[in-house]
Amino acid sequence: MSAQVLGLSVDSTDCLRAWADSLGGISYPLLSDFFPHGAVSREYGVLREEGYSERCLYVIDKAGIIRYAYVSDLDTQPDNLELFRVLRSLEPAASASATRPQPAEYIRPDAQIVMFCTPSCSDCRKARAWLMGRGLPYREVDISRDRAAAAQVRRWAGGNETTPTFDVNGTIIVDWDEARVKAALGIS
Repeated sequence: MSAQVLGLSVDSTDCLRAWADSLGGISYPLLSDFFPHGAVSREYGVLREEGYSERCLYVIDKAGIIRYAYVSDLDTQPDNLELFRVLRSLEPAASASATRPQPAEYIRPDAQIVMFCTPSCSDCRKARAWLMGRGLPYREVDISRDRAAAAQVRRWAGGNETTPTFDVNGTIIVDWDEARVKAALGIS
């Protein structure tokens, strides 16, 4: 392909490495806009007043033109399938012969409570602490590593990979909502 995917953040290289690990490993570079702090992020209009940037992914074609920009808050993981779609649209002939693995069908784990999460999700940490603090057994599925589960979460959450998402005995709860989880479990 003659286009490049680039990630941009004002985080240090150690933070970017951790973010890449949370995505299950990636094949595109993450650029650290650490020094001078936020210079590139400011130029692209994604540096906040507080001194940090959103998570940003760009697809840049061989002429140096940005063909796709994905900007999200810090807790949202990018959708790699969307990146593949954009890359294929830029060079349909080159991608016609490429095969892309399709996620397997999601199979629900045998557990009363299943929490779909990602390693960097702050609400997932809150939900995990709440469940463990009440001694409630649950099964955790990391959607950054299990792409079939991620596809299922997108179906439940209107196309988004919203975490945490819960399957409580067949009742689907998108996002952390303590009252709804309690109601689904029949506890107060």
